Amino acid sequence: MTSSTGRGFQLDTGTPGTLGVSGVLSFDTAAAALQTIQAALAGGAVGQLDLVGVRHSDSAGLACVLAVAAEADRCGQTLQVINMPAGMRVLAQVCEVDRLMV
Repeated sequence: MTSSTGRGFQLDTGTPGTLGVSGVLSFDTAAAALQTIQAALAGGAVGQLDLVGVRHSDSAGLACVLAVAAEADRCGQTLQVINMPAGMRVLAQVCEVDRLMV
């Protein structure tokens, strides 16, 4: 199943245990993306957040991913962030938050 915020962000829940993020994670989409992803996390066992489809992100997108990882941790879930786009990875390193994501 794929859900969309209508602003370029999509979440694919079709692969068991994986939330597939695609589109844009930016100031325009981050709040809606966070709500959508957190709702999906609450709905079942998720082990991976796959960012392979993210074509653009900014600091708000990174904050969204960090918030999702923190929420999973608070709920006792181990959430592995995979296929992080290079730009987001560099931003996480510059901000020294890369170690916060599994």
